[in-house]
Amino acid sequence: MKSILKRLVAAATFGLAASVAGNALALEPDPSLEGTVYMMLPNFTTVRFVQKDGPAFVEAMKKYAPNIKVEITNGESNPAQQQSQVEAAITGGAKAIVLVAADPSLASASLFAAEKAKVPLIAYEHEASGGPVTYYTQFGALKVGQAQGKNAAAALSEGGPYKVARLYGNKGDFYTRATQEGQDEFLKPLIDAGKIEVVCEDYVPNWNPSEAQRIMEQCLTKTDGDFQAIVASNDGTAEGALAALVSQGMAGQVKILGGQDANVTTLQNILLGLQHGTVLKTYPLLADSAARLAVAAIKGQQPEEGHINGEFDNGYGKIPTAFIDVTMIDATNVADVVNAGVWAWSDICTGPAQNTQTCKDNAGK
Repeated sequence: MKSILKRLVAAATFGLAASVAGNALALEPDPSLEGTVYMMLPNFTTVRFVQKDGPAFVEAMKKYAPNIKVEITNGESNPAQQQSQVEAAITGGAKAIVLVAADPSLASASLFAAEKAKVPLIAYEHEASGGPVTYYTQFGALKVGQAQGKNAAAALSEGGPYKVARLYGNKGDFYTRATQEGQDEFLKPLIDAGKIEVVCEDYVPNWNPSEAQRIMEQCLTKTDGDFQAIVASNDGTAEGALAALVSQGMAGQVKILGGQDANVTTLQNILLGLQHGTVLKTYPLLADSAARLAVAAIKGQQPEEGHINGEFDNGYGKIPTAFIDVTMIDATNVADVVNAGVWAWSDICTGPAQNTQTCKDNAGK
């Protein structure tokens, strides 16, 4: 079976983070561009899209096309609703659409509608499969899984054997498959060696924290709480798992590994010892990439040299893709999140977290 890694063309070297940061002023503002660009968010449950990606994309578009209006919609985890939003945007004369698919496997109608109307469509973070896409920009999903797996394996490599529960993302999503494959590069050898026993595993519909809590509550019942770690594929599923542990008085007794998005609540949980780590995605870099690609597509020009650093096969064709690197965060390097401009210490150090040593050391910064 071909791995996800082989599907991502070798040219995707994941160096775009430096490229975007280093060339942030390479694209000159173009005030002649007018009209509306739509950013279609998938849900409210993955809070980063509303809190970070949307606002960052608005700012990036202001930088590169100051007279373009940005309209943000939310599919609310409903693919049919999102398709209607895409169709309304096209009818309204959209210059470009940046799509974070509510359900990647059900996005094809939107993709063909955009192509028919000659509206450039940039897939953002989530795969949009089964139809034509102009460009794709994403944090490297395989790299996310590898970072999670390496971190989890290090936490479970000594002592044991360990009983582990696993929470995957939405079933069928490329991002779910890629993160799982990345995790397995490091976890499967331990599983095969008998150092890890997976006692529960399941997919979390739409990455919904409430669903993750429900699944983990079922696991606690099934195992009578007899496991030592949970590998959660993003921060929302980790928070759902933690809620299940809290309900049983087990918070802090079971390691919560994995995670991605570096949500504020997650960073606080890491400082409080309730979660082991998370994968940092520097949202302004991804939003900047999407804005550059949208402007290039609107103008009928190629993106700047080096911005596209790979391809992704979405089942319909190979999409020119910009892959952006990621960083694993744990209690020792939360400062990297602040240094990247994603959150400030004043955001993180509230509530119980403000009493942690890390917050005390960074008070007033």
